[in-house]
Amino acid sequence: MLPSVSIIMPTYNRMQFLPAAIESVLAQTFADWELLIADDGSDGETRAYLRSLKDPRIKLIFHSHTGRPAVISNVALRTAQGQYVAFLDSDDVWLPRKLEAQIESLTRHASRKWSYTRFAFIDSSGRLNTSLRYRERAAPSGWILEKLLRSEAVIAQPSVVVRREVLQELGAFDEEFTMCYDDDLWFRLAAHSEIDGVDEPLTLIRRHANHSGSDAQAWRDRRRVFEKTLRANRDASLDPVLRKLCAKMSAGLSKSHARYGNKSDAIAALLTSFPHSWRYPSVWLGAATVVASRFAPPSWRSLVRRSQARRRAET
Repeated sequence: MLPSVSIIMPTYNRMQFLPAAIESVLAQTFADWELLIADDGSDGETRAYLRSLKDPRIKLIFHSHTGRPAVISNVALRTAQGQYVAFLDSDDVWLPRKLEAQIESLTRHASRKWSYTRFAFIDSSGRLNTSLRYRERAAPSGWILEKLLRSEAVIAQPSVVVRREVLQELGAFDEEFTMCYDDDLWFRLAAHSEIDGVDEPLTLIRRHANHSGSDAQAWRDRRRVFEKTLRANRDASLDPVLRKLCAKMSAGLSKSHARYGNKSDAIAALLTSFPHSWRYPSVWLGAATVVASRFAPPSWRSLVRRSQARRRAET
């Protein structure tokens, strides 16, 4: 008999957190699931631990190292058999009622093809961290694409459950993205179907020092996600929102390159952003000022700082 839910868990050398993530699946009050753990070329200790797991619902996929979570997650997705697909990163955890609450609610709201929950943050030892952003953010239901674009709603990947048939129709994670691949999928899903929000913090997102990915890569991929969404967008009222987001991502990318002394990359990010940024001079000029200040002669930088100090004093 096929499981109701296929849980996708990519992992790579996360022995500090992996057991807690798996234990949170085993503790679910909803038990009709399969857990597909896709190992992205971990070391011997991690693989030995995974092989020691005896629950027949846990299925292991050992893969050579890619360093690309979207790729390794799609490997697991291709073997999924459940009516629904859920996602859980190997350093995050679920509260015991998480799957039960979402499946019950999705069953009651048949027109909604996917679901998410509110989430909270924990630290490396599992303690709640109430100081981080989004701690009070609700999980509204309905058509939420505009809310997502305006950051009025936030989706954590481990909170999502989606009908597998919808993923087959829309496509899973875009493997062109190293980072922000989940945002791309949420935007596509949000344009396709209403979402079912479970307004309880049933997902715990762990923040720790071992997260991977570069600052510049995050800005670059997020800009590409917004550009892709703009190309596919059928709601003209959202075009200005998406163009401004593209401009902001370009500005952030340029500033990131400037911060690390990459002059040519910083200038290139400004120039390639112009098709979107010219409508938003404050965004473009703000980034241009940062880049110019970073690479200008010391005497010019000193003059700019004095000018800025005078303006602050006057206000």
